[in-house]
Amino acid sequence: MLQSIHIQNYALIESLDIDFHSGFSVITGETGAGKSIILGAIGLLVGQRADIKAIRTGATKCIVEAKFNISSYHLEEFFEEHDLEYEDGECILRRELLASGKSRAFINDTPASLAQMKAIGEKLIDVHSQHQNLLLNHEDFQMSVLDILAHDETELEEYKSLYKEYKQTSRELAALIEQAEKSRQDEDYIRYQVEQLETANLQDGEQEELEQEAEILSHAEDIKASLYKIDQLMESDEMNLLAVTKECMQTLQNIARVYAPAEEWVNRLDSCYIELKDLAQEAANACEEVEFNPARLDFVNERLNLIYSLQQKHRASTVEELIALAGNLRTQLDAITSSDDRINELTRRKDELYNKVKTSARLLTNVRTIAAKDIEKQMQAYLVPLGMPNVRFAVQLTPRKEPDASGMDSVSFLFSANKNGTLQDVASIASGGEIARVMLSLKAMIAGAVQLPTIIFDEIDTGVSGSIAEKMALIMQEMGKADRQVISITHLPQIAARGAHHYKVYKEDTDTGTNSHIRPLDHTERINEIAHMLSGAMLTEAALNNAKALLNNENL
Repeated sequence: MLQSIHIQNYALIESLDIDFHSGFSVITGETGAGKSIILGAIGLLVGQRADIKAIRTGATKCIVEAKFNISSYHLEEFFEEHDLEYEDGECILRRELLASGKSRAFINDTPASLAQMKAIGEKLIDVHSQHQNLLLNHEDFQMSVLDILAHDETELEEYKSLYKEYKQTSRELAALIEQAEKSRQDEDYIRYQVEQLETANLQDGEQEELEQEAEILSHAEDIKASLYKIDQLMESDEMNLLAVTKECMQTLQNIARVYAPAEEWVNRLDSCYIELKDLAQEAANACEEVEFNPARLDFVNERLNLIYSLQQKHRASTVEELIALAGNLRTQLDAITSSDDRINELTRRKDELYNKVKTSARLLTNVRTIAAKDIEKQMQAYLVPLGMPNVRFAVQLTPRKEPDASGMDSVSFLFSANKNGTLQDVASIASGGEIARVMLSLKAMIAGAVQLPTIIFDEIDTGVSGSIAEKMALIMQEMGKADRQVISITHLPQIAARGAHHYKVYKEDTDTGTNSHIRPLDHTERINEIAHMLSGAMLTEAALNNAKALLNNENL
C-alpha cells in the first residue's frame, strides 16, 4: 500500500509531501492544477522514461520518492532474486533525474536498474490512465485479462515452457538444415583440401629441420673444406695446435715448483687442451659426415616448396597451423556426414514437442473456455447496474491454425449495449463512456483475482455522469476493501463524495513562479470542493446542500 510520496523540483512542483491511506481515496482539482504532473512523477517510480524537461526551471535535479507498506505482499523472494535489501514491512522507491540527463533509481536506498524498479513497481501500484482504454484494441491485453481471471498460471507456465523448447528446437533444426545444405555444396572442395593436407603427412617441427638441412646441403663443399682445415690446423704435422698446447703445458710444469702462477696456467691449458681435442675430433667426424648430396637437396627443397605453397594457400605461417586446419576440415567433413542423423534426431524431437505443445494448448483452452463463460456472467453483473440494461458481453475464443507464445487461441472481447444489437469488437463499437465502464469492470474483476495493493484511476469516469458515476464510485469503493488501496482522480462530484479520503490539487502563484500543491480536505472543505464541482466557481446554497447530501449518502 502506498503510504506517502515526496516530490521535489518536478515540473510545477517545488516540494510536495503527502500521506495516503488504505481504502478508497479521491483526488480532485481544476484542469491544469497539476494532477497529471503527480501521475507523471509516480510514473517515474514504475520505470517510465525520464525527460530532463520535467526538472523544475532553475533546479539541478528532481527527486520522486514513495514509501510503501509491503508487509502482507510476500515479496521476500523478489528482493532476494534481485539482490536487494528487504526491510520487513517497508519498501522505499526513489528516482532522481539530473539536469545532465542522467537518471538514478534506488530501492530501499540500494542502487537499482530501471528494469528492477519497473518489476517491483508493477507489483505495488497499477496506474490506469485514459490512454489505457486503448488497450481494448489489443488482443494481447485481452488474452492477459483472460489468463489472469482464469487462474491458469500452472497450465500457462507449462505451455510456455514446452513452446519455448519447441521453438528453440525448430530454430536449431532450421539452422542445421541450412548449414548442411551449404556444407554439401562445399563438400567436394573441403574433401580435396583434407586429402591434400593429409597426403602431405606434415609433422610438428618439420619445417625448421628441413630448412636447416637445406642450408647445410646447399653449402656442403664450403662446410667440408672449413672442417678439414680445422682438422689440419689442430693435428697436422706442419701445424699441430694440440701439440703446441701440450708443449706449452710441459714447459710451464718445469717452472711450477719455483714460479707459483705457472701451476694455475698449467691447469687452464689442460682444460683448453681437452676442449680442443674434443673439438678436433668432432670437426673430423663432421667432415666425414658432410657430403654433397644433390638428390637429398632436391628432396628437401621439394618438401619445403610443398609446405610453403600450402601455407600460402591456407594463409598459415607454421606447419602446426596447417595440421590444426586439417583437423578442423576433417571435423567439418565428419559433421556433413553425420548431419543427416542429427537432422533426423531433431526432426523427431520437434514433432514430439509439437504434439506436446498442442496437448498442453488444449488444456489451456479448456481452462480459458470455462473462465470465459464466468467472465461474461460477471461482466453482465457489473455493467447492467452501470446504466446498460441490455448489455451483452462475450469472450470469443477462436482456434489458431498454429501455436504461438500464448497458446492456440485467438481472443476477442465482443460487446453490444443495445437490445438485439450485433456483438462486435468492444473497442470498435463502444462509446468512450461505455469503454470506461467496461475497463472499470475488468479492473474490478482483476483486483479480485490478483493482489494489486494500490490502484490509481485517472479519470476513469470519462463520458459518464449522474447515477452511473455514483455506481462506478461504489465499484471503486468496494475495490478499496480487502487490504487494497484505490485512488481515483475525478471531475465528478458523485465519485468524489464516495472517497473515504479526499485530496485537492491546486496551483499557487508566488514571486518565484507557479507551484502545484496537494492537500487533504477536512469535512467542511470537502463540502465546499464538491459544491464547486456541482455549480462551478460561484457557490450556491443549493450546491452546498447537494454536496452535503452526497456526503451524507456516502456515510449511510
